[in-house]
Amino acid sequence: MLDQGRIADDHPIDMFVETDPARQAAAVLLTNTAVPVHIADVIAAIGRMLKSRLGVTAIARAMGYAEIDIKRLAALSGLPPVALEALKAGRLNLRQAKLLVRLNDPDEQAELAQMTLDGHGFQDWRVTEKLDAGAVNANDPRCLLADADRYNAAGGRTETDLFGERAPVLLDPSILTDVWSRRAREIANVFEDEGLPVHVTAGEDPELPEDLETIGYVYGGMLPSAAMAVYREARERFQAAGDEAAAILTNPERAADADDALIALVRSRIAMDQAGWSGRVATTLIFRPSRQHGLDVQCFTPVEPDPQTDEDEREEPTPPPAPAYRPPEAEAPEPDTDGVNHVLHAVRTDVATRGLIRSLADDPGVALTALIARLFGQVAIRTFGVRAESALALSASAFNPVGGRVIDALDGEVRQRLDDRRAAWEASGLTVIAWVHGLPHGEKMSLLAELTALALDLREERTTLIRRAARAEAAELAELCDARITLHWTPDADFLKPHSKPLLLGMLEEMGEDDARAAGLKKTELIDWVAERAAERSWAPSVLSWTTPPVDGAVEDDDAGAPDEGDAPDDDGVGAFIVTDAGHAALQPAA
Repeated sequence: MLDQGRIADDHPIDMFVETDPARQAAAVLLTNTAVPVHIADVIAAIGRMLKSRLGVTAIARAMGYAEIDIKRLAALSGLPPVALEALKAGRLNLRQAKLLVRLNDPDEQAELAQMTLDGHGFQDWRVTEKLDAGAVNANDPRCLLADADRYNAAGGRTETDLFGERAPVLLDPSILTDVWSRRAREIANVFEDEGLPVHVTAGEDPELPEDLETIGYVYGGMLPSAAMAVYREARERFQAAGDEAAAILTNPERAADADDALIALVRSRIAMDQAGWSGRVATTLIFRPSRQHGLDVQCFTPVEPDPQTDEDEREEPTPPPAPAYRPPEAEAPEPDTDGVNHVLHAVRTDVATRGLIRSLADDPGVALTALIARLFGQVAIRTFGVRAESALALSASAFNPVGGRVIDALDGEVRQRLDDRRAAWEASGLTVIAWVHGLPHGEKMSLLAELTALALDLREERTTLIRRAARAEAAELAELCDARITLHWTPDADFLKPHSKPLLLGMLEEMGEDDARAAGLKKTELIDWVAERAAERSWAPSVLSWTTPPVDGAVEDDDAGAPDEGDAPDDDGVGAFIVTDAGHAALQPAA
């Protein structure tokens, strides 16, 4: 109206100010068909109403929401302000905000939200791994046989997810194990009454006599055709019994039939294994939890004795034939295990693996070489392989050992790249093959490098289990892609903690930090000192490098050497390093 000249600048307007918080919320939120309100504003408004002593019921009535929705939004209102800012800016989606609110540490919440707001992406895997660590949820294999009613009746506590997106967490896993064990023992007693020993375990394997063995995978050619037909028929009956047991255990209305179904499952497994043994009888059973059937059954039979022969007829065992071709191995450095325990050796090889993952991920050409070499080794050299649910029979998995930690600057960066690519694929609505085929060549190469790099596994759990062939391959790859872990990371406190104090002092000495005060520091203080000096110098211990160190006294022949006679000297850096007479005198004893 002002633009049309129908009113002046001082035209008076009547305004009504609403002071009731509930009606304020209704006035804003119930008119969102005309004025869209961002979910972050709704969450912030609910947080302010809660601080004003309004109850969930009153807020739900005023806003027209269900109470469970108000409770969920109220939980999100406890996020740090930076998280709501990232949500409103579109850097964080609602699903990720729900993941974030499940963390108990507000400082960690703020750190992840700030990182996301700064454009570094939200690391979903980092949160889910922390939530899953040590948690037992309703998807545990024990829960199919030890159902919720039995667990609750035994005093087990359950924590349900407020947002209904994650499986309920069972807070008393020991009670769950007891309930499952009692339930499995009821089935085991049936067979023990028939004279068949049964071991029930939900954890470590029981100790069995050494003269027992279990059946492996039975494939065509192991048995005569008639025996193979009997075995396959028995296997089909076992699979049918397993499907029937699973259907009954997941249907509360058929609970009365569960015992009969499980007993039939065990008998069909015994019959299948005995058919595979060609008549040998199962003498021992082991029951374990199974997510598929509720009960996993393993049969054991005595080992067949070797045929006895007379002393005169016994022949010396012939050694296995030597391989027709033994491929050469690249030179790799010997691991430094002096004064190093198994835990420290595992930490070192773990971090070194993550460093090479980062270097290989940044060099698609070398990653392609590694992948092709792996394919050649599985397909061309060997005549067997693992058949997977894919057209390409290639087995691979991401490096994720038990007890390891993701290092953000090393393999964490590669994992984040793959998370971003996964989100891009989901947004495309295409199949994986169609999406990959449509990528530019450079993007394909980068994706190949990241996938190949994350499949590296060079961790060694013990100093007595040195994987020399794998180390030789790592040395070649590191040399090809010029792997240097210090380009992205230097030793931090988590890496330095397993090291003893003498080893930490040795690191300072290797860096040239000969400070007498270091020996008098406590280990925690010494760790901080070493980490700080390593960061200043961009230094990492040589044990984290996969390449062979140069031999003492050897001179590398490369372009960085001194110019030949007649060549014009390079002015860059001339005079920067001069060995004096005193220096020569100091070097002579070492030489």
